[in-house]
Amino acid sequence: MRYLRGILILLVALSLVGCAKKFRHYNGPEVTLVQVQKANRKMYLLHNSRVLRSYDIGLGFASAGHKEVEGDGKTPEGTYFITHRNPDSDYYLSLGISYPNDADRVAAEAMGQPPGGDIFIHGGPNNPIQSRDWTLGCISVTNKEMAMIYAMVDPGTPIQILP
Repeated sequence: MRYLRGILILLVALSLVGCAKKFRHYNGPEVTLVQVQKANRKMYLLHNSRVLRSYDIGLGFASAGHKEVEGDGKTPEGTYFITHRNPDSDYYLSLGISYPNDADRVAAEAMGQPPGGDIFIHGGPNNPIQSRDWTLGCISVTNKEMAMIYAMVDPGTPIQILP
């Protein structure tokens, strides 16, 4: 009985260590802006005008230009905000982006198409990535990077996505 109890305690302890790696803590300056430069494939976390962290990123599979309609494979361009944290993402962890906004909806409607949605900053999938720009319009980073971004960026933070 003691043996089983010891194994159970060990398994619980190991699972807590695994959670600690996924959910990191951040005690530094507040991230006041997330800036994405699509052409450079870079994302910056800023406190006012000071860069706190920078990351290499992947984008949608058809990354040039602003996302117009569902399924076009483009990453949106413009100013949005982080809507929420998703700890149960299919792509490790993720942060929701407020695309589409009213202007995006109107533009897509004028084309007779839905604007799409579910745009996130997220980690990688379970399967190996075959190309740099592989998402359906999201912004991707490594899982290790996503753990830190997830800890640093709060819902409500503006995100500026530049061409």
